[in-house]
Amino acid sequence: MSSQPAVQRDEFEALYVQSAQGMTSAGGMLTLHGLAPSTVMFSDRPERIVGHLTTPQFVAGWGDGENSFLSDPPNAVLSSLAAADEAPEDVVVTLTMPRLVRDTLTYNVDVLEGTLPDATGPCSLFIDPIGRPLSPVSACGLRRRSRRRARR
Repeated sequence: MSSQPAVQRDEFEALYVQSAQGMTSAGGMLTLHGLAPSTVMFSDRPERIVGHLTTPQFVAGWGDGENSFLSDPPNAVLSSLAAADEAPEDVVVTLTMPRLVRDTLTYNVDVLEGTLPDATGPCSLFIDPIGRPLSPVSACGLRRRSRRRARR
C-alpha cells in the first residue's frame, strides 16, 4: 500500500460541441438553426470525462466565474460540408454574446481564419476549453487555464 496521498482533481478542461441542421451568417453574426437540444462536453486525458448540458444551461453559464467566456471569449471552429462529396470546410472564429431562442442560437463572431459562408447545411461548432469545476450544477467553469491559450 502506498503512503502517498491520492491526487484529487476538482476541475477539468472541457471542449464543447454544438450541432445544428444549418447555419447562416451576416453582419458579424453566426446563427445555428435546428440546434440540437444539448451541448456535448468532453475532456482530454487523463480525465476523459464526457457529458451533456442543455444548451440553455450552456448559454446561461456564459458569464459565470472569474475567467468566464464573457471575460475571455472562446475560439471555436465551425465545421460544415459544402456538398456531400466534399471535404468539410472549417472556419476559426471568436464567439461573443450568445442569444438562444428555442432551437436557434446566434453568436457575434470575429473570423480568425477561413471564410464564413453565408449559409450551410448540417454543421458542428467546436468551442475551446474552459476550466470547469466537477459539479453538475455549474454550466461553465470558474477559471480558464491560461497555459492552454499560451500554446497557440
